[in-house]
Amino acid sequence: MSYPSSLHRQNIMACIWDFDKTLIPGYMQSPLFEAFGIDEDQFWKEVNALPGHYSARGLKVSPDTVYLNHLLSYIKNGPLKGLTNSKLNALGQELVFYPGLPQFFTDLRDMVDNDPEYSKKNIHLEHYIISTGLAEMIRGSQIAPVIDGVFGCEFIENPLPPHYISQTEFSLPMEPEISQIGVMVDNTVKTRFIFEINKGTNKNPEIDVNAAMGYEDRRVPLDKMIYIADGPSDVPVFSVVRKGGGLTYAVYNSDDMGEFAQNEMLRETGRIDNYGRADYRTKSDTAKWITLKVRQICDRMVQEHEEALARKVAKPPRHLHKDDQPPIIDAGRSTEHRQDELFQE
Repeated sequence: MSYPSSLHRQNIMACIWDFDKTLIPGYMQSPLFEAFGIDEDQFWKEVNALPGHYSARGLKVSPDTVYLNHLLSYIKNGPLKGLTNSKLNALGQELVFYPGLPQFFTDLRDMVDNDPEYSKKNIHLEHYIISTGLAEMIRGSQIAPVIDGVFGCEFIENPLPPHYISQTEFSLPMEPEISQIGVMVDNTVKTRFIFEINKGTNKNPEIDVNAAMGYEDRRVPLDKMIYIADGPSDVPVFSVVRKGGGLTYAVYNSDDMGEFAQNEMLRETGRIDNYGRADYRTKSDTAKWITLKVRQICDRMVQEHEEALARKVAKPPRHLHKDDQPPIIDAGRSTEHRQDELFQE
């Protein structure tokens, strides 16, 4: 008789991060607007007014992602003419992070990797970013070398024409330019990527994110996650992670009393476990809290591995003394049932 093994070893925990106003003080598009001489305040004012204008036409748009279409309008109509993914990547280098970053990401990973107890169990920490912003700018930023994956909005340059499948030759491409949306991420779609990390879809594309999967087969169980973000827009992810037993933490700009009040409201309503200033230097409360919780999760993983080993590995046989009682076997059970019981021990 053969018995299936679990799909993953479950030796990974993950810190999952929002980006804008969580890792950087503002919005990542700022260097883009500056490079092309665009009034940033005017752009966002237009974006915020778009849902109302389209609603008057009888059209419904997503307030979270309509800015992507407005960026495409800026490209098509001139202000962002010639924008490419490579330019977005280069502009990502100009992003300025909150104090302590990206070193804090490295310090957390090194803490786990260098702990002898965690090393014996092959436990590792992974960092992921899930953002409604532009993935290519994140990939070009200082934090890219110390993360394990980015989920964000993506653009397509020079999209394939109609009937391209039946064509054997294509005309020489024009100068590359962003012209279509490849991936659109809003605050609800973020939850999909939580489950991609959870089930291991991001590591093995053959695993469908919608496939049914038991807890024991998930690569990074939700209770081995910490999600860090800046506020109310992340409530869907906060809810999913907390419901699965994971931890949630909100950060705020120390100069903004409104952000502090929002985070206090999130704590009072049970959306987050804790919150603190967006300061990731070693002695900050935020760095201390996240570090503590990473250690606690890793300690729990060590304990779970040891308990699983004790359950699955039988004790070796020993010599019986005359006063020892032999094990009682229920002769009424089938051989197959007894084999199942022995396997489970």
